[in-house]
Amino acid sequence: MARKLAYDRGLFAAVMVLTGLGLVMVYSSSAVLVREGTSANPFLVRQGVAALLGLLAMAVAMHIDYRWLRQRMVIYPIILVALALLAVALFLPEQQNVQRWIRLGGFSIQPSELAKLALIPYIAYQIDRKTERADSASLLIPCATLTSVMAAMILLGRDLGTAILLILPPLVMIFLAGTSLRQLALGGALVTPLVALAVTMEPYRLRRLTAFLDPGADPLDSGFQSLQSLIAVGSGGIFGLGPGNSVQKLYFLPSPHADFIFSIAAEELGFLGALTIVALFGFVAWRGLRAGWRAPEAFGCYLAVGFTVLIVGQALIHISVALSLLPTTGVPLPLVSHGGSSLVTTLAACGLVLNVSQHG
Repeated sequence: MARKLAYDRGLFAAVMVLTGLGLVMVYSSSAVLVREGTSANPFLVRQGVAALLGLLAMAVAMHIDYRWLRQRMVIYPIILVALALLAVALFLPEQQNVQRWIRLGGFSIQPSELAKLALIPYIAYQIDRKTERADSASLLIPCATLTSVMAAMILLGRDLGTAILLILPPLVMIFLAGTSLRQLALGGALVTPLVALAVTMEPYRLRRLTAFLDPGADPLDSGFQSLQSLIAVGSGGIFGLGPGNSVQKLYFLPSPHADFIFSIAAEELGFLGALTIVALFGFVAWRGLRAGWRAPEAFGCYLAVGFTVLIVGQALIHISVALSLLPTTGVPLPLVSHGGSSLVTTLAACGLVLNVSQHG
């Protein structure tokens, strides 16, 4: 067993800065949504509680032996719980025309976030057991099956963005494990028609796609979000309008505290603030991949790589949507956007990457 070193303090600092920035931006971007007479901003309170729970989860994840997740008696029950929660969400009443949450009193759980947390250790577990058979059916079939089942269940809950995002880390992981481009291309050829079908089956998804291609064609309806997001980003200039001074959060942008929080950050903090956020995620990518590269065995390597790809890939999708480089997806900005399930699971994932970094 490799000797245990200190965790990556640079990575830890970047995660803490992004989490702190998220609390500030959630408070600023949601202020207009708070009802008059409310003594405290409920969005900030919920995000603060989630941050505390997430930091606790990160601390636990940092100090357990991550190899514990490599055991069959641990990884399979985690997968079953994640699948069960995804199934439960599909049988609950729709909320905002989607089935993404399980409500428990005043709290809500988004099972798709837990699915991400369960899937990556499973893929790493399969690769670790079959490192020399990266192109074999014994590796590709179980990885593809579980990924497809989870993505399909999330898609049934009308969350195409998260379903696509869920597929990204396993693809990168099995590619790095040695799976040939031919096999990956075959998988892509099978998935692409299914994604196209999912888009065409929902009219609002088609409107988002056409708005992405030409947002100016319908500036007051389908292209409204993209145009208003670009206005927010452009209005910030170099130094921004200042914290709390966003104009676009005044009901021009939907979900300014979640789906478009990067746009509000760019407006209030300017180009330099937006560039700092991008740089922080770039730093997370570097240190996370380095932790995986230095891991003493395959399981730790792919665990760190998978979670790093998940976090940074999600950030790139969110930022690309804000800049109108991708159609609107509703994917939150990790560690920054409002959302308890997302924040807790992302901090737990960061804890596991930090855990791996101690063993390099």
